[in-house]
Parts: sequence; structure tokens; C-alpha cells
Amino acid sequence: MYFLGIDLGSSSIKLSILDGDKGLSICSVKVPENEMEIQAPRFGWAEQDPNMWWEYVKQGFGLLKEKNNIDLKKIKGIGIAYQMHGLVLTDDKLNPVRPSIIWCDSRAVEIGNKVYQAIGAEVCQSQILGSPGNFTASKLKWVKDNEPEVFKKASFMMLPGDFIAAKLSGVPQISTSGLSEAALWDFSKGKIASQVLDQMEISIDLIPEVVPNFGHQATVSAEMAAELGLASEVKITYRAGDQPNNAFSLNVLKSGDIATTAGTSAVMYAVTDENTGDAQNRINTFLHVNDTELQKSNGVLLCINGSGITYQWLRKLLSYGREEMVSYEKLNAEASKVDPGSDGLRFYPFGNGVERIFNNKEVNSGIENLNFNIHKPAHLVRSACEGIVFAMNYGFEVMKSLGATGQVIRAGKENLFLSPVFREIFTSTTQTTLELYNTSGSEGAARGAAYGYGFYSQFEEAFNSLKCLDTIEPQKELSLQYQEIYEEWKANIKIKQ
Repeated sequence: MYFLGIDLGSSSIKLSILDGDKGLSICSVKVPENEMEIQAPRFGWAEQDPNMWWEYVKQGFGLLKEKNNIDLKKIKGIGIAYQMHGLVLTDDKLNPVRPSIIWCDSRAVEIGNKVYQAIGAEVCQSQILGSPGNFTASKLKWVKDNEPEVFKKASFMMLPGDFIAAKLSGVPQISTSGLSEAALWDFSKGKIASQVLDQMEISIDLIPEVVPNFGHQATVSAEMAAELGLASEVKITYRAGDQPNNAFSLNVLKSGDIATTAGTSAVMYAVTDENTGDAQNRINTFLHVNDTELQKSNGVLLCINGSGITYQWLRKLLSYGREEMVSYEKLNAEASKVDPGSDGLRFYPFGNGVERIFNNKEVNSGIENLNFNIHKPAHLVRSACEGIVFAMNYGFEVMKSLGATGQVIRAGKENLFLSPVFREIFTSTTQTTLELYNTSGSEGAARGAAYGYGFYSQFEEAFNSLKCLDTIEPQKELSLQYQEIYEEWKANIKIKQ
């Protein structure tokens, strides 16, 4: 039996097929070949067309069949992971009424702040474990206030993965963890946070059917099954935001476990069985995928917006005028030629919208201490890797101050964690042990689909084939060196008021 995982990112969409009997991914595809564009109609805005996502998903199905010779009719269940916090508004026929306002869009910050103040900090902290901030609910309020004619056309609000599921099934839905990502979940009562909707003067009717993360959520429609080459009665059995799903894909399910990823953005994600919040709203708490009424499970998340997108920007810059783009492998090799500290060059990767760890404010981005006689492109690459890790560590310090105690962090061997230099900087700066695994977000979504289908009865069964590929320990001397470099870097952060 096969299970399909779809991982909808802001740069690309990945699809993986899991052979349930073997517990192994048998093939994966990525679309498009180059990164998807993010539209920025105004400074601080970030949008993508949901129909673009859907067309690429369909292309992915075609690639699985044509290039990998996969019999798609063996697929029994589908799992979907997706970029968190995006707002998709559709009419009653599931057609988007406007582009999606995605995760790194900054326009709704003040709306979230005003709602936080109106409801009251104490109430928000105890009920939704933080502020509506710049999350999906605030973006929905922005559309209501600024595009009333568009808002009138909307029948359903969903997150990006819910839109893909709806296109497959014809049924609009949203998950409980998705509601928590949207700042629309009351942790104290275990239900939709109606107090947030009421304060925003938004009808609960916009929220579609609420489903759990795992289980028979919907069935792929007969029409869509025929178009994609699927058998009839294929079930959608799992959905989750990309970071809870990344943690799931690494078997990070118990309190104290920590996962990380460095894709477009960089994230650390710690599991806890407590309703933990940050009074300063620098990090955020969401329902984890394995949360149930009987067993509380939350994910505490810190996010740095500029990670893989920083590396992508560097790649484009260093490829300017070339017929072919410089490979990421070449960038990694160049970084290894430079000593730790990049001969004084400092990189601040805060160029992708407001940053949560700085209370949703703009932060200085760019390069400091550039010397034309000393610094070469390789210095730029290494300093960027250092800056990304330093920003992650800044947030990790906040997590530790709020109770995160884990000293072992798990990551998939992908994206920036493919770089030996990046891994070395990461372990030496965070002073943690890094475990690398043979998995990805799309593979995790496929395992989630198999568990949600009932093919696996226990989580442990879903991860029997998960292998630790490498364990990297922090180097004592390098850790001392990077602690000094990091403290200097941190002292020069400038927050825009």
C-alpha cells in the first residue's frame, strides 16, 4: 500500500511516496525546478497565488507517474504539510477571491497588537497563549477592513494546506492545530477562540469544518481522482503546518524533544506537555500534531524569516551574468575555505519581513565590516551561514529561558543542513548535539497519512525505518571561539522602532 505526502512550501512543493509495507519512501519529486516567486505589491507584503500552488501539485502528480513510473492507483491515503500562517480566502466554489497573504507578510502586525490590547494581555496569554500578532486571524481582519468588497465574496477562510485538500476533495476544512496557528484556538477550553473572532467582528461561519490532524478527514472526489490517475476512495488522512510536520517527520513527539529546520525560514521547535507561553510574544505555542483530549502536546516555535531565502539571494547575486546558476554545493564548498568569524565580516539575515523574536518589528539586515581588500565571495557565504545560525541561537536562548532543556536537536539532512560548514557553526554556536535523519517534510506527511489511515496503529511503527545518518557534537575550542563572535554579533543588532 502506498501513501502520498505533499509538502507545500513558499519556495517549492515536494511530493513523496511511502511504501507502507516497507516503511520506506520510494520516490520524491520537487516542483517547480526553480523557486516559486513571492509577490510583494508593497514593502512588507508577501503574497502567492493559491492556484499556482494547485497547478504545481498537479504537475507533481504527473512527474511521479511519468518520470518515476509509479502506479498512482496504489495510493490509499494522502497527507499534506504546508507553510504556516497563510490566509486563503475562497468563494463557495473554492475559488480564491484574492492572492494568499503568506507567513512572512507584515501588514497585519498593528491589527494583532490592537486586538491583544483590547482583549487584554492576561486573557490572551492564558487562553490563546500569546498575541494574535501577525498570524492568520489578523490577516483576515486586514482584508475585512481594507478590502471590504473582496471580503464579501469570501465563504471560507483556510490555511494553504487546507486549500490543497479542498481542491482534492471538494470539501473545505481546517484542523485544530491549524486554528492554533491562526491564533484562533482557545487552549484553556479546547475550542475555537470565539473571543478573538468577536473582537475582530468576524463571523464564525467563515471557518469551515474542523477536523483533527490524523484520521479520515475527506475523500478525493471522483472527478479529481480520474484527472490525477488515482483510484477511487483515496482518503485525506493527515494535515499539519510545515514545522509541526517537520517535528513529526523526525519522531519529535515527546516533551523535551527538539527539532530544527533551515528551509526558506529557520525554525527551532520544542515539544512540551504544558500550556507554555511567552509574555513578550517572541516565540509562539501551537497544538502539536499528536495533541489529544487525553494527552496535551504543544509545540513551542521560534522562527527566523531569513534562512534559505538568504542563501537563495546569495546564489542569485553570485550567479549574476552567468548562463548557469552557481550550485548550492559550490556555495557550501566556498564557505569551507574561510576561517570561523569570516575575517570580521558580519551578516544580519533579517531581510524577509518583521521578526517575531523582536516583537514583530523590522530589524537591521545586511553586511557589516566589509573590507574590499580582505573579503571575497567566500567570506560573504560563510558570514551568511554564521548570521543565520546566530539568529537561530538568539531565539534558542529565549526558548531556554522559558524552559526548553534539550541538548540534542534533530534535523533532516536537507536544505542548509546539507552543508558541513553550516552544521559545524550550528553545533558550536548552540552548544548542542545535532542528529541528522534520512527524512523530509513530504516523507513525514506520507508517514502521517499512513498513521492517519490506520495502516500503522502506533507512532513507533511509522518510524521503524527512520535512520540517524550522522551525529555532530560541538567542538570545545570552536564553541568558545563562536561564543565570542556571537556575542559581538548580538550586541550590534539594531531594532527599528
